[in-house]
Amino acid sequence: MGDRELLQAWSAGDREAGNRLFQRHFEGIFRFFYSKTRVGVDDLVQRTFLGLVERADRLADDVEVRPYLFGIARNLLYRSFRERCRDERYFDPLETSAADLDDSPSIIADRREQLALLLAGLQGIPVDLQIVLELYYWEEMAAPAIATVLEIPEGTVRSRIRRAIASLREALTARATSAALLESTISDLEGWAKKLRDELGRT
Repeated sequence: MGDRELLQAWSAGDREAGNRLFQRHFEGIFRFFYSKTRVGVDDLVQRTFLGLVERADRLADDVEVRPYLFGIARNLLYRSFRERCRDERYFDPLETSAADLDDSPSIIADRREQLALLLAGLQGIPVDLQIVLELYYWEEMAAPAIATVLEIPEGTVRSRIRRAIASLREALTARATSAALLESTISDLEGWAKKLRDELGRT
Protein backbone atom coordinates (compact mmCIF):
# COMPACT_ATOMS: atom_id res chain seq x y z
CA MET A 1 0.00 0.00 0.00
CA GLY A 2 1.35 3.44 -0.93
CA ASP A 3 1.85 6.41 1.35
CA ARG A 4 -1.25 8.22 0.17
CA GLU A 5 -3.46 5.18 0.69
CA LEU A 6 -2.04 4.67 4.17
CA LEU A 7 -2.60 8.32 5.01
CA GLN A 8 -6.18 8.23 3.78
CA ALA A 9 -6.85 5.11 5.82
CA TRP A 10 -5.21 6.64 8.89
CA SER A 11 -7.25 9.83 8.61
CA ALA A 12 -10.37 7.64 8.41
CA GLY A 13 -9.49 6.03 11.74
CA ASP A 14 -7.27 3.07 10.76
CA ARG A 15 -4.56 3.17 13.42
CA GLU A 16 -2.68 0.26 11.90
CA ALA A 17 -2.31 2.23 8.68
CA GLY A 18 -0.97 5.12 10.76
CA ASN A 19 1.55 2.84 12.45
CA ARG A 20 2.73 1.54 9.09
CA LEU A 21 3.19 5.04 7.73
CA PHE A 22 5.00 6.09 10.91
CA GLN A 23 7.41 3.15 10.73
CA ARG A 24 8.05 3.80 7.05
CA HIS A 25 9.21 7.37 7.59
CA PHE A 26 10.24 7.52 11.26
CA GLU A 27 13.98 7.08 10.68
CA GLY A 28 14.26 9.92 8.18
CA ILE A 29 12.19 12.33 10.26
CA PHE A 30 14.05 11.46 13.46
CA ARG A 31 17.38 11.97 11.70
CA PHE A 32 16.13 15.29 10.31
CA PHE A 33 15.60 16.68 13.82
CA TYR A 34 18.46 14.91 15.60
CA SER A 35 21.13 16.38 13.30
CA LYS A 36 20.07 19.90 14.30
CA THR A 37 18.91 19.76 17.91
CA ARG A 38 18.84 17.53 20.98
CA VAL A 39 15.90 19.42 22.50
CA GLY A 40 12.51 17.70 22.37
CA VAL A 41 13.29 15.48 19.37
CA ASP A 42 10.76 12.79 20.23
CA ASP A 43 8.03 15.38 20.69
CA LEU A 44 8.90 17.03 17.38
CA VAL A 45 8.72 13.69 15.60
CA GLN A 46 5.31 12.92 17.11
CA ARG A 47 3.99 16.38 16.25
CA THR A 48 5.20 15.99 12.67
CA PHE A 49 3.17 12.85 12.10
CA LEU A 50 0.20 14.28 13.96
CA GLY A 51 0.39 17.34 11.72
CA LEU A 52 0.42 15.07 8.68
CA VAL A 53 -2.78 13.25 9.57
CA GLU A 54 -4.48 16.50 10.59
CA ARG A 55 -3.66 17.98 7.17
CA ALA A 56 -4.45 14.86 5.16
CA ASP A 57 -7.44 16.44 3.46
CA ARG A 58 -5.32 19.41 2.34
CA LEU A 59 -2.73 17.31 0.49
CA ALA A 60 -2.89 18.22 -3.18
CA ASP A 61 -3.11 15.40 -5.69
CA ASP A 62 0.24 16.29 -7.27
CA VAL A 63 2.15 16.42 -3.95
CA GLU A 64 3.81 13.28 -2.57
CA VAL A 65 3.38 12.42 1.11
CA ARG A 66 7.11 12.16 1.91
CA PRO A 67 8.22 15.68 0.94
CA TYR A 68 5.00 17.06 2.45
CA LEU A 69 5.91 15.31 5.71
CA PHE A 70 9.41 16.82 5.67
CA GLY A 71 7.85 20.21 5.02
CA ILE A 72 5.81 19.86 8.20
CA ALA A 73 8.97 18.81 10.08
CA ARG A 74 10.83 21.85 8.77
CA ASN A 75 8.11 24.24 9.90
CA LEU A 76 8.00 22.66 13.36
CA LEU A 77 11.79 22.85 13.64
CA TYR A 78 11.78 26.52 12.75
CA ARG A 79 9.00 27.23 15.23
CA SER A 80 10.97 25.51 18.00
CA PHE A 81 14.10 27.47 17.08
CA ARG A 82 12.21 30.77 17.15
CA GLU A 83 10.83 29.89 20.57
CA ARG A 84 14.38 29.21 21.80
CA CYS A 85 15.79 32.52 20.57
CA ARG A 86 16.61 34.77 23.45
CA ASP A 87 18.94 37.65 24.36
CA GLU A 88 17.59 39.50 21.32
CA ARG A 89 18.82 36.79 18.95
CA TYR A 90 16.76 36.55 15.80
CA PHE A 91 16.32 33.28 13.95
CA ASP A 92 16.79 33.49 10.18
CA PRO A 93 17.09 30.02 8.57
CA LEU A 94 19.31 31.41 5.80
CA GLU A 95 21.67 33.06 8.29
CA THR A 96 21.32 31.22 11.62
CA SER A 97 22.98 27.84 12.15
CA ALA A 98 22.01 25.09 14.55
CA ALA A 99 25.23 25.79 16.45
CA ASP A 100 24.14 29.40 16.98
CA LEU A 101 21.15 28.15 18.96
CA ASP A 102 23.02 25.53 20.95
CA ASP A 103 24.51 26.40 24.34
CA SER A 104 27.15 23.68 23.98
CA PRO A 105 28.70 21.94 20.97
CA SER A 106 26.97 18.76 19.82
CA ILE A 107 29.35 15.84 19.69
CA ILE A 108 29.00 12.30 18.37
CA ALA A 109 31.07 10.36 20.87
CA ASP A 110 33.45 7.66 19.66
CA ARG A 111 32.92 8.46 15.98
CA ARG A 112 35.59 8.78 13.35
CA GLU A 113 37.05 12.25 13.00
CA GLN A 114 35.56 12.80 9.56
CA LEU A 115 32.03 12.15 10.84
CA ALA A 116 32.48 14.48 13.81
CA LEU A 117 33.92 17.15 11.50
CA LEU A 118 31.08 16.78 9.01
CA LEU A 119 28.39 17.04 11.68
CA ALA A 120 30.08 20.11 13.14
CA GLY A 121 30.28 21.59 9.66
CA LEU A 122 26.61 20.92 8.93
CA GLN A 123 25.58 22.44 12.24
CA GLY A 124 27.79 25.44 11.48
CA ILE A 125 25.98 26.55 8.32
CA PRO A 126 22.55 28.24 8.14
CA VAL A 127 19.79 25.78 8.99
CA ASP A 128 18.05 26.14 5.64
CA LEU A 129 21.27 25.18 3.85
CA GLN A 130 21.81 22.27 6.26
CA ILE A 131 18.34 21.00 5.41
CA VAL A 132 19.01 21.26 1.66
CA LEU A 133 22.12 19.10 1.92
CA GLU A 134 20.48 16.51 4.15
CA LEU A 135 17.48 16.16 1.85
CA TYR A 136 19.82 15.91 -1.14
CA TYR A 137 22.42 13.53 0.29
CA TRP A 138 20.56 11.68 3.04
CA GLU A 139 17.03 11.41 1.76
CA GLU A 140 18.09 11.38 -1.92
CA MET A 141 15.27 13.72 -2.85
CA ALA A 142 15.06 15.19 -6.34
CA ALA A 143 14.68 18.91 -6.96
CA PRO A 144 10.84 18.91 -7.14
CA ALA A 145 10.55 17.16 -3.78
CA ILE A 146 13.10 19.48 -2.15
CA ALA A 147 11.18 22.44 -3.55
CA THR A 148 8.04 21.12 -1.84
CA VAL A 149 9.82 20.79 1.51
CA LEU A 150 11.45 24.23 1.38
CA GLU A 151 8.48 25.97 -0.23
CA ILE A 152 10.65 27.53 -2.93
CA PRO A 153 10.56 27.33 -6.75
CA GLU A 154 12.14 24.24 -8.23
CA GLY A 155 14.53 26.43 -10.20
CA THR A 156 15.91 27.84 -6.94
CA VAL A 157 16.76 24.41 -5.52
CA ARG A 158 19.91 23.79 -7.57
CA SER A 159 21.40 27.18 -6.76
CA ARG A 160 20.54 26.60 -3.10
CA ILE A 161 22.36 23.25 -3.21
CA ARG A 162 25.46 24.88 -4.72
CA ARG A 163 25.39 27.60 -2.09
CA ALA A 164 24.97 25.00 0.66
CA ILE A 165 27.94 22.95 -0.56
CA ALA A 166 30.13 26.06 -0.75
CA SER A 167 29.09 27.07 2.77
CA LEU A 168 29.77 23.58 4.08
CA ARG A 169 33.25 23.59 2.57
CA GLU A 170 33.97 26.89 4.30
CA ALA A 171 32.66 25.52 7.60
CA LEU A 172 34.75 22.36 7.28
CA THR A 173 37.86 24.37 6.46
CA ALA A 174 37.37 26.52 9.56
CA ARG A 175 36.90 23.49 11.82
CA ALA A 176 39.37 20.89 10.52
CA THR A 177 42.28 20.19 12.82
CA SER A 178 44.57 19.22 9.95
CA ALA A 179 44.83 19.60 6.19
CA ALA A 180 44.71 15.82 5.80
CA LEU A 181 41.46 15.55 7.74
CA LEU A 182 39.93 18.34 5.68
CA GLU A 183 40.96 16.81 2.38
CA SER A 184 39.78 13.30 3.29
CA THR A 185 36.37 14.68 4.25
CA ILE A 186 35.86 17.04 1.32
CA SER A 187 37.18 14.61 -1.29
CA ASP A 188 34.30 12.21 -0.61
CA LEU A 189 31.66 14.53 0.76
CA GLU A 190 28.75 12.45 -0.51
CA GLY A 191 30.23 9.25 0.93
CA TRP A 192 30.85 10.76 4.35
CA ALA A 193 27.39 12.34 4.32
CA LYS A 194 25.80 8.93 3.82
CA LYS A 195 27.97 7.40 6.54
CA LEU A 196 26.92 10.16 8.94
CA ARG A 197 23.29 9.53 8.00
CA ASP A 198 23.73 5.87 8.94
CA GLU A 199 25.46 6.76 12.21
CA LEU A 200 22.67 9.13 13.22
CA GLY A 201 20.10 6.50 12.29
CA ARG A 202 21.67 4.13 14.83
CA THR A 203 21.99 6.73 17.60
